[in-house]
Amino acid sequence: MSAIKLEVCVDSMASLEAAVAGGADRIELCAALSEGGLTPSFGFMKVAAEFDVSVHAMVRPRGGDFCYSTAEIAAMCDDIKTAEQLGLAGVVLGVANHDDTLDLDALAKLRAAATGIQCTLHRVIDLTPNILEATEQAIGLGFDRILTSGGARKAQDGTAAIARMVHQASGRVEVMAGSGVTAQNVAEIVGKTGVSDVHASCSEAEKSHSGKVEEMAFSPAQGLRVTSALRVSEMRATVDSIHMEAAHA
Repeated sequence: MSAIKLEVCVDSMASLEAAVAGGADRIELCAALSEGGLTPSFGFMKVAAEFDVSVHAMVRPRGGDFCYSTAEIAAMCDDIKTAEQLGLAGVVLGVANHDDTLDLDALAKLRAAATGIQCTLHRVIDLTPNILEATEQAIGLGFDRILTSGGARKAQDGTAAIARMVHQASGRVEVMAGSGVTAQNVAEIVGKTGVSDVHASCSEAEKSHSGKVEEMAFSPAQGLRVTSALRVSEMRATVDSIHMEAAHA
């Protein structure tokens, strides 16, 4: 069993620094994780590229569904080129039709825009009516990685489907389990699915110093979620122990 890669999603400089300090292998760089993750700013991508870690930018122009207009697809292509020009290692994206199947034409355009960087298909695949068919389509489009919860809200509840995806992929694409993955359940998820990568926020709620930001509804009442270096390091230690145990089995 090869070492399990740990990807941490972040949407702030503090979270990025914490993820790197905690030992993340890869960063999913976002804005607005409270909306599921949007395209990060030019400045955030530029600064993130200077860190000694693999950084993959979310390319999602707005919240809501994943059915995008021609203009939105064009903007996403430009964002992909910007990420590549800034030296990021990859991008994370997904597009769907109104029936929740993958929009293969749009995805082909976006994949073609990423000429020299990796592409991850995000959890849009969890909406598809046939997740194994969508896995095969992602492979055909040349995606390097699929982020999935197995069609469930949380990866822990979708392990059977994730395991089937891993089996079907057969090494042709990396399958990464994400959504609700913690240091407490990651061993179970990896054990049941055989994934090579796991994705987590490793975050905790943090309120503003005065509380006025929350009072004025500029931030959620419970505070923003911020990545914890301690939680990342705990996850790092856990996934490393899974690998060591498998190697000595």
